[in-house]
Amino acid sequence: MDRRIAIDTDVCIGAGQCVLTAPETFTQDDDGFSEVLPDANPRSPRVTLAIQACPVGAISVREEG
Repeated sequence: MDRRIAIDTDVCIGAGQCVLTAPETFTQDDDGFSEVLPDANPRSPRVTLAIQACPVGAISVREEG
């Protein structure tokens, strides 16, 4: 099964904790909201840390397939 990192854009407040925790996985768009980089590894331990660091719980990893 494949995993996919998801950011709930309705919940994200642009705090940037994910970018600080896992800059190889996350970036912020022009409005300051988080985005997942194209080559992001959803199995990275830093993704788990970023999920925990998000103050509003906007990040998740979902199983697909």
